[in-house]
Amino acid sequence: MKNVRVYDDLELMLDGEAPDFVDVASPPALHLEAARAVLEAGAHVIVEKPLALTRTDFSELAALALQKRRVLMCVHNWKYAPAYATAHRVIEAGRLGAIRFMSIDRMRTEPAGAGGSGGKWRAAAASGGGILIDHGWHVFYLMNWLLGGELPASVSARLDSPVEGEVDDVANVRIRFLGGAICRVHLSWRAPVRRTAALIYGERACIEIEGDRVTLTERSGKVEDLSVADIADDSYHSAWFDGVAEEFERAVAEGTDSPTASHNLTEARVALMLIEGSRASAANNGVNINLS
Repeated sequence: MKNVRVYDDLELMLDGEAPDFVDVASPPALHLEAARAVLEAGAHVIVEKPLALTRTDFSELAALALQKRRVLMCVHNWKYAPAYATAHRVIEAGRLGAIRFMSIDRMRTEPAGAGGSGGKWRAAAASGGGILIDHGWHVFYLMNWLLGGELPASVSARLDSPVEGEVDDVANVRIRFLGGAICRVHLSWRAPVRRTAALIYGERACIEIEGDRVTLTERSGKVEDLSVADIADDSYHSAWFDGVAEEFERAVAEGTDSPTASHNLTEARVALMLIEGSRASAANNGVNINLS
């Protein structure tokens, strides 16, 4: 592209360009410093997941965004995956009834970008890597969203790391939400195949997701195929980002205290709550951690 200025220093870019917004897409450990600098410069900021690595860092950024009257949001692109958007519509329509159980599996043969820079930060503790951050973040905000914004009450988890590895590459998590739903999560970078699947059931019906295949089964036994057309299941899901961009634009137009911005920050806070709780549980032999 012609006439595009490229900077290797964020502060210089902020001083030289005075942008309306900045998309922070660095490794997770750098998100706090970058988002803070953007907000201090008076720009809106959208951060690739995770928004922050701790709830303390999250609270600092949220308070600064409020003070500066600027939108702070995290990229929650899996809400725009056609299969999960379909599940959300079915749940909102009441077809499942009160949700009693949810299970989400993310099986991968290796970290995304393995062999390149993406794989390196995902496998490095200093960069904020690990499967709980990389995949758990997506699963946790999805569960909060699919449950209509319900907050988690407790969590227990078992994490595992490769021999001589720095970060977790397998996670098994059990969550109870305040409304009573029990949720199960399995994340792995050790699987023999790539698989993304979910099962959600309520008092009236269940919905199953296997890649793009979506099946609704009612208590009567009636089966309805709700399968969707989507791009190939890769690591980047570029087709979903139109929805992310529209959500961010809407938040900027509505203002910093709008429901759009507030809901996104609630999802991010829930993801961090569950990540920290999972780590605390795993460090204590999988004990149940009370979050309410």
